[in-house]
Amino acid sequence: MTRSRWVTIGFLALGAGLFFALNLERFFTFERLKSDQNVLRELARSNPLEVVVGFFLIYTLMAAFPFVPHIPLSLAAGAIFGLGRGTLLASFASSIGATMAFLLARHLFRDPVERRFGNRLASFQEGFRENGATFLFSLRLIPLVPFFLVNIVMGLTHLPTRTFYLTSQIGMFPATLIIVNAGTRLGSITRPSGFLSPGVLTSFVVLGVFPWIARGIVRFVRIRNTSRKWPRPSRFDRNMVVIGAGSAGLVTAYIAAAVKAKVTLIESGNMGGDCLNTGCVPSKALIRSAKFVAQIRKAASLGVARADISVDFADIMARVRRVISRVAPHDSVERYKELGVEVIKGQARIVSPWAVEVNGVTLTTRSIVIAAGAHPRIPDLPGLDTVCWYTSDTIWSIGELPRRLVILGGGPIGCELGQAFARLGSSVTLVERGNRLLKKEDSDVSSVIEEIFTEEGIEILTGHLSVRCERVGDENRLVVRQGEKERTLVFDALLLSLGRVARTEGYGLEDLGISLSKDRTIDTNAWLATNYPNIYACGDVAGPYQFTHTAGHQAWYAAVNALFGGVKRFRVDYSVIPWCTFTDPEVARVGINEQEAMEKGIGYEVTRFDFQELDRAITEDAETGFVKVLTPPGKDRILGVTIVGDHAGELLAEFVLAMKHGLGLNKILSTIHVYPTWSEANKYVAGVWKRAHAPQSLLEWIRRYHNWRRGNGGAPMC
Repeated sequence: MTRSRWVTIGFLALGAGLFFALNLERFFTFERLKSDQNVLRELARSNPLEVVVGFFLIYTLMAAFPFVPHIPLSLAAGAIFGLGRGTLLASFASSIGATMAFLLARHLFRDPVERRFGNRLASFQEGFRENGATFLFSLRLIPLVPFFLVNIVMGLTHLPTRTFYLTSQIGMFPATLIIVNAGTRLGSITRPSGFLSPGVLTSFVVLGVFPWIARGIVRFVRIRNTSRKWPRPSRFDRNMVVIGAGSAGLVTAYIAAAVKAKVTLIESGNMGGDCLNTGCVPSKALIRSAKFVAQIRKAASLGVARADISVDFADIMARVRRVISRVAPHDSVERYKELGVEVIKGQARIVSPWAVEVNGVTLTTRSIVIAAGAHPRIPDLPGLDTVCWYTSDTIWSIGELPRRLVILGGGPIGCELGQAFARLGSSVTLVERGNRLLKKEDSDVSSVIEEIFTEEGIEILTGHLSVRCERVGDENRLVVRQGEKERTLVFDALLLSLGRVARTEGYGLEDLGISLSKDRTIDTNAWLATNYPNIYACGDVAGPYQFTHTAGHQAWYAAVNALFGGVKRFRVDYSVIPWCTFTDPEVARVGINEQEAMEKGIGYEVTRFDFQELDRAITEDAETGFVKVLTPPGKDRILGVTIVGDHAGELLAEFVLAMKHGLGLNKILSTIHVYPTWSEANKYVAGVWKRAHAPQSLLEWIRRYHNWRRGNGGAPMC
């Protein structure tokens, strides 16, 4: 905790101690107020300004702290100043005091709570950004809800201070008016709650619920107005239509069929989408072949004096196609038909919120799930159309190994394919406009990968901007610039690896007015619904992650919410998202890393274990890399894990499980791991953390105890 927080807590504790030590609460009781009301009124008549200012300051201070219930003060406002002035004073003093408590809670508790429960609170904070003001307004309308508790809880959120104050000012006004009015006839009230009859309290509860009812009505009217131009069918042919048969679409259709819904899956290209045909599957097949070539070339390090190898690129690409064909039946039309999914090959177009047109036929449906995926980003680079270029989608059509390959972009795709082609014999140059490769990872991760790439002959040009492409005779050229200095790169093939863009055109989004986010993905809420409540989106087209496993993760929520949202909806859980870059060594991560922790102001400790100390890594001559775990200072809770090394993606799973279920490093340390295996690294990094947090004072007493047991004198304890 920071020094300013401790100072603030000290002042609060001192104030509370003085308040109760001096028995000041006796001046704010209902009975004292009744007995002194005439004296207070006379004082207000003789010294109006001083009493108004003094009362306002006292009320504001008392409203900021939980020492005194604010209802007696509101009664006092009516008893002393009358209905008009009393309501004005009580309304503003209570709102300002509440805002002071709100800001104190934010200063003292919000950051520590977010550091402790950040992952679990993420969905709550997201929902509060959308409905926070309405929720606060409802609470303020109901006097039964503890005033001070509301201030504290709101301070833990990201609700703007101005919104909190204005909402509190308006929301508390009806109850304040009633209580102040009761104070004007204080003599006839026998107990503090006498003016809050069951009927009055019920009215406040109805008022509190009303904003939510109003929101529902407004939402219903907006949806109805949005959908009015399209006639709603009296009956539907299907429960769901899914657009796109990539990872997200396949899982969505699978789940819908599993719960016996009538579902149609529409795909204009190949089943399996990018992952099967141009992404995960072919790239990992190519990487495997390239890794084998690299291992043969390092045979001497394994004690093999000579190992010759001959690489035929055409044969390797033929193997890539065989791998795709082996995996394809998992995503095939035949398999999904057997599962109960109707599969249609064709170009889908959404023609209304309840209808999709494909191959000249209109299908009516209760819900639509868009899983249209993404495509590679093509830069607006002068001269690009004059040279030979590829993307991660089209590189698989290449006929022969390019002698000189230039790659634009030093992210995961560029690094994976760049290393693979270099190992197969291409002269590879990686051009990255940032100051390092894999910029989303920590700098020590980038350093390891850059060092390996340099050893393998890859030229890395970080901090370079692409200026233009040129075709000079038979030569393809790329001009890059670093600062004021330009350089020309000659290449046989140019690979554009600059990220992927959601596929949002060509199937009717524009005609319906389906909203897009600033990132040009389909804009969805926490339940993956678009601005049409029966149209959902998941996978790359929705973001925020573009991984096959997150597409499948989102698909469950999209399917269940689309089919059963009228009964029960589920917010998407993004609290524990792992990913892996399949370079050699691999880079795998879950949770936050150091650079993200620093950007967010999250306190952390780093525990690291190097593979140079792992027996299995030594036996396999694969000692490059490490396991790095981030934890809150002094606490056994995992904030994030980064692994660089062989099998990093597989090793990460244990940490993903631990984070998902709230397990710490002590639990991993107490788990038996087979020797000698790579997974022992997870146990060893937990051991490093344990040693760093060993109770030194206890260990000192244990040392004395052992000395005593050996007869060396000294008491074992005092």
